[in-house]
Amino acid sequence: MAKKYWFNTKTKQVEYGRKSLSVYRLGPYQTEAEAQRAERDIVERGQKLIEEDQLKDSSGDGNSRD
Repeated sequence: MAKKYWFNTKTKQVEYGRKSLSVYRLGPYQTEAEAQRAERDIVERGQKLIEEDQLKDSSGDGNSRD
């Protein structure tokens, strides 16, 4: 298996190969640049999901997940 890039959420550094505990790793990614953007991309996707949920909740369709 070829080594890939990972983003370490504890050190905020890109790693080549599995160097840290899995709880701190995001990935794998094909390139160093992808790994470097990993945390930002995840935050942006999460924010988008929150905004979509808020739009659904405010639409008054009566379908709640609560």
